[in-house]
Amino acid sequence: MNSSLFDYELPPGLIARHPAPERSDSRMLVVNRAGSGIEHRRFFELPTFLHTGDVLVLNNSRVIPARLIGRRLPGGGIVEALLLKEREHLVWEAMVRPGKKMRIGDRIVFKPRVLEGEITGYLERGERLIRFDCAGDWHNVIESVGHVPLPPYIVKARRDAGEAKSSADPADTVEDRERYQTVYAQHEGSVAAPTAGLHFTTDMLARLEAMGVQCVFATLHVGPGTFKPVTEERIEDHVMHSEPYVITEEAAGRINQARAESRRIVAVGTTSVRILESCADEAGRVRSGTGETSLMIAPGYRFRCVDALITNFHLPRSTLLMLVCALAGRDAILGAYREAVHEEYRFYSYGDAMLIV
Repeated sequence: MNSSLFDYELPPGLIARHPAPERSDSRMLVVNRAGSGIEHRRFFELPTFLHTGDVLVLNNSRVIPARLIGRRLPGGGIVEALLLKEREHLVWEAMVRPGKKMRIGDRIVFKPRVLEGEITGYLERGERLIRFDCAGDWHNVIESVGHVPLPPYIVKARRDAGEAKSSADPADTVEDRERYQTVYAQHEGSVAAPTAGLHFTTDMLARLEAMGVQCVFATLHVGPGTFKPVTEERIEDHVMHSEPYVITEEAAGRINQARAESRRIVAVGTTSVRILESCADEAGRVRSGTGETSLMIAPGYRFRCVDALITNFHLPRSTLLMLVCALAGRDAILGAYREAVHEEYRFYSYGDAMLIV
């Protein structure tokens, strides 16, 4: 299947630079796969589309302040490091810019006498290993020194709008510390938010539980590969990124009981879909455990577990858009995207929501 089939035109002005004033005030485009067309709603109306006994599966990964800005020694040039994965205590895999200039043994000062690092190795995909010298508790230091790892398109949009001071400005704000995080985030490890969950409030979750909707949590730590477009002509040639996940026995048990009773499984975000479909057998029964998934879902995929999906609007030619098309059909989804553009919905991580039922 050709990746160009998943392209669409998006006016740059529709890329959301900031979240909605209130989480659940986002707009919500509803796509009904039974053929009843498209509805334009607000996210706070979500409970009207859910039923008693439905199971919402939410990704409770927490975003870490993974973007670090420092200066290289020797030379003094600005260096940006995006933490990806902890190899061992104080040793991280990282994307480093400018990468070609950073050699083994080079040091980076992120905050003098508080956080410094040394390049200790090269990785196959161009990333680097950094061993950190940290004055104090790592968690506290990274919270004070690190920046919110906003997606590149938000950073670019803010820079284009004059909201960033320079090309070295990570462009995050105090608002991002709260809003680029779900209200139920718990387990640290993501460098990008599971954005479909950003629309939920604690009040809405309580309201859903009160009406008999079960909220089940699983964890998938989102990596930077989530933003990587499919550049190959054939989507089958795309190398999918791998991300670690955890699903507990309790969570798997509640999902399996719901399926045995023919109750709906509603995934909150494409990350929750990847957890469920990676852990489900042919009969749709979910296995508990930990692992890593590189599952790519595109049209032609047979879903084993997921019945409905809450998601955001995704980048052209992205694996996320292909996953959504696999669930609801390419023509239906691209038609919905054209409608969303016409109605000036807000796109991408801080943008509006889509509900597929």
